Amino acid sequence: MNSDTILEMKGITKIFPGVKALDQVDFDLKRGEVHALLGENGSGKSTLIKVLGGIHKAEEGEIFIDGEKAEIEGVHDADKYGVSIVHQELSFAPDMTVGENIFMGKEPKGKFGLVDSKKVYRDSEKILREFGSDIDPDKKMNALSISRQQVVEIAKALSNNAKIVVMDEPSASLSLKEVENLYKTVDKLKEMGISVIYVSHRMEELFRLCDRVTVLRDGEYVGTREIKDITEDDLVSMMVGRTIAEHYTTHQPSDEVILKVENISCGDMVKNVDLELHKGEVIGISGIVGAGRSEFARVLAGIDTDYKGKITLEGKPIRIHNPVEAMKHGIILVPEDRKKQGLVLSQTVDFNLSLCVLKEFIGVVGINSKKQRQICDGMIEELNIKVTSGEMTTQKLSGGNQQKVVIGKALATNPKILLLDEPTRGIDVGAKAEIYDLIDKLAKKGMAVIIISSELPEIMRVSDTVYVMRRGETVARIPKEQLDEEVIIKHATMGGNS
Repeated sequence: MNSDTILEMKGITKIFPGVKALDQVDFDLKRGEVHALLGENGSGKSTLIKVLGGIHKAEEGEIFIDGEKAEIEGVHDADKYGVSIVHQELSFAPDMTVGENIFMGKEPKGKFGLVDSKKVYRDSEKILREFGSDIDPDKKMNALSISRQQVVEIAKALSNNAKIVVMDEPSASLSLKEVENLYKTVDKLKEMGISVIYVSHRMEELFRLCDRVTVLRDGEYVGTREIKDITEDDLVSMMVGRTIAEHYTTHQPSDEVILKVENISCGDMVKNVDLELHKGEVIGISGIVGAGRSEFARVLAGIDTDYKGKITLEGKPIRIHNPVEAMKHGIILVPEDRKKQGLVLSQTVDFNLSLCVLKEFIGVVGINSKKQRQICDGMIEELNIKVTSGEMTTQKLSGGNQQKVVIGKALATNPKILLLDEPTRGIDVGAKAEIYDLIDKLAKKGMAVIIISSELPEIMRVSDTVYVMRRGETVARIPKEQLDEEVIIKHATMGGNS
């Protein structure tokens, strides 16, 4: 083992019932480097870091830390070896203070065995300041932004003398500004000589932060490359085993206006929004977190009904009172949080796909299972949902396949207007490409699509027209030929009508 190498994982194999999640996977990490771990959902990334973190025990393979063989049987063993994982779903006590969270389970004691609160504050403050953070140790965790909660999780790791920090999809729920703070956090860890394993689907982050990248596919090791020697296309090919062509919209929207929105306001988040959507058009809505984009979609979908303003559908004014009414008008929303808002995870794929159209299968003697099966099988095939059968529970699917089920559920209603809120959040590049192709195909068939996304490259790739929202208002309408990232960011952050 090279003296520059802090971690070496050799021949790691992990088997779950019926599935070989990892098959002889190798991985190494240098001192003070940021090493990306990349792969599609189901590639084995999460399993590998859980083996390192003591959450799973491998059937085969060896782990060496600082040149010595590490026996990691559980999370406490991982802590002992200086390995700490900052999970995508942060784990902390929201009603406790920052300091209490940092020292949870290892609180310094004073007289009579009681917790020494002053020492908790002092030691927490020392760790945070050394890390370059001004967070108050007495602040409650639930009063912090997500990016600052992440800093506290890392401070907790540093209090355990962590030498290796694993960050699992750390930017998934962050705003643009918080992502910049995340970059500073990772840079600081590197400056302190701490090694970072960085798991993310966002290519721009890898090229900004990482020194090397290791790619897994179907539980197997594909390769490790220096970031400076590789392109995004190279990485995508390594991940999916095929070349994915750059996607550009080629459809031609109709001259016919299907939806016109005038001066729509709702609560504090939507103010005098104007928008015009044509048949076969894909409109992208961009803006920073809190701009009112999702809230506007909820108005159109009949979820938020206390709105003012005028909605005209196919030349006729309408009022939308609930989601069922919106669906009758041919409008349906694919929500941003698929697990909480879009799916019944404990139910089957067939159940979820047919949820919005169940009445079509119900007759005098109950559900027509044959008809339901035909519809669901057709949707599974059309969307390339990777399942053993429609009877598979939805929670067993990867994020990308779960998202396809949510979209399939919406398409089963045969909508005229499809609203997509963050449709590719947290899914891999292969599934993203399939969703982009689907949007293009639907638009070519004449369906109108509104897509809300925080990823500017995505908005620019799929949209015919981009509307920018800021503080609840539409501040710009930009046709495809004039799209420019800097212009969109300027409108999103500084406003200005055009």
